[in-house]
Amino acid sequence: MLIDDPIRLFYFILKILITGCCGFVGTSISIQLLKHLPNLSIIGLDNLSRKGSERNQELLSNLGVTLLRGDVRINSDLNILPKVDWVIDCAANPSVLAGLIGQVSSRQVMEHNLLGTMNLLEYCKNHGAGFILMSTSRVYSAESLAQLPVQSNDDYFLLEKDYVKDGISSKGISESFPTTAPISLYGASKLASETLILEYGLAFGFPTWINRCGVLAGAGQFGKSDQGIFSYWIHSFLEKRPLKYIGFGGSGLQVRDALHPRDLVPLLVRQVQATDHTDTRLINLGGGIENSLSLKLLSNWCEDRFGPNEIIQSREERLLDAPWIVMDYSTAQKTWDWFPETSIQQILEEIAEHAEENPNWISLTN
Repeated sequence: MLIDDPIRLFYFILKILITGCCGFVGTSISIQLLKHLPNLSIIGLDNLSRKGSERNQELLSNLGVTLLRGDVRINSDLNILPKVDWVIDCAANPSVLAGLIGQVSSRQVMEHNLLGTMNLLEYCKNHGAGFILMSTSRVYSAESLAQLPVQSNDDYFLLEKDYVKDGISSKGISESFPTTAPISLYGASKLASETLILEYGLAFGFPTWINRCGVLAGAGQFGKSDQGIFSYWIHSFLEKRPLKYIGFGGSGLQVRDALHPRDLVPLLVRQVQATDHTDTRLINLGGGIENSLSLKLLSNWCEDRFGPNEIIQSREERLLDAPWIVMDYSTAQKTWDWFPETSIQQILEEIAEHAEENPNWISLTN
């Protein structure tokens, strides 16, 4: 909602509900939104299921965020929430391997990521609130990504020169890249959520935006080997934990781009203030080519920073893996004048400094 009258603005309080508020992304977004928006009231909802998220409660409370312990899967937890103007949905089980390995079941993945979204959409329908989904690059076809024609040098994979097809170019993956199955249970739950969001917004007349994010990274992330790889790798390197190059011949040449979540906030501010809701509803957000890095280059950076560490070259193949995922954010740049502001070097250095100040972070948050 955009208020043009300065007198009305003085009295107007913008109320935003952020789900998954105590997670890495939710916390980062909350902190930055409070810096960008005057007269903002944030209600944070979190079930604290992600180990480490409880560490952010005091910080958020001290900033004036109203924190509520609750679960988006449980209607009664949402029914008692006060009316807000916008919901920013950061609550998710974000691993591409979720439901396939580990302790999280396939049903839990769908309940967290799809049923939770449906419950929040019902809340928005009942209260006339706008809805913003923090979605993922993993809605794109895993099979198509795995078949991308890449070349390799000593340090990283790169897309074959002049290859342009099906929503991909030298800038990366665009919004028109195929979303056909298989895309992982995680990806399927988010893609289904996107469809529901567009339908609910149209049917019940409330604004919706869908932001497909690439790899988000920064200090304080609760990184794991299958999610939050930049944080996990740097903390593990410093703590001298053995690391493993999995797949692609154990080369470590696979490439991902990195985006700091604070760079999302200028866009989120524009989205909650927009008066025209007919613009592009779905966009890619990521660090782009300029913020992309292979695991091998990341290891080289870590070795220069911390000294050597053991890295195992494994020929084990990981299901639904891809050699090269870089987000093309051209649509966001054209539609919203948005671009990432934090460089990959700044992101890595920020994580490294946090790792040095917080020994045994991996043990504390995994």
